[in-house]
Amino acid sequence: MAFLRAQGTGETGPVIEGERVFLRYPQAGDYIAWARLRDVSRAFLVPWEPVWPVDELTRAAFRRRMRRYSREIRDDEGYPFFVFRQADEALLGGCILSNIRRGVSQSVSLGYWVGEPHAQKGYISEAVETLLPFIFNSLRLRRVEAACLPHNVASRRLLERVGFKHEGLARQYLKINGQWQDHVLYAILAGDGPPEDRQDA
Repeated sequence: MAFLRAQGTGETGPVIEGERVFLRYPQAGDYIAWARLRDVSRAFLVPWEPVWPVDELTRAAFRRRMRRYSREIRDDEGYPFFVFRQADEALLGGCILSNIRRGVSQSVSLGYWVGEPHAQKGYISEAVETLLPFIFNSLRLRRVEAACLPHNVASRRLLERVGFKHEGLARQYLKINGQWQDHVLYAILAGDGPPEDRQDA
């Protein structure tokens, strides 16, 4: 694992290397690539995300995002990562660790997104799998939770493939695309063994 100075957040953070992808903290210089990828993927992403603000893709909104990320990292509340392709350093999507609970919980919530041009190619599956040792070994957390809409088959398959276990249904768990929606809950523990089947997602 290599380390760098992440200029966008002002924090020193890890570069987490996978076979085809690497993850690092967002930087100010990522704005153009991020805005372009989110823009071309808008229709693809909107059904699975909270309603986008009208200024979602502006540089000012990105700067606010960077400030929030920096605060969350500083306070050990969350850790944002952008996912890049090793071959050409193209931005593919992101993985967000949020709502860290220390004390008797030692747990975190995982979210992720992928740009439409890069979907269904296994990149985010690899990114999540690559991120788990950082969560368990570097952050010293023992439980990673994830939630997805029941009809989001691709996301459910991704989580199951990486080794997450289905734990139940949370009614009206999150407000997604303007509506309170039920979510399927998954989790993986630090002591869980590797899944038997790790096909590409």
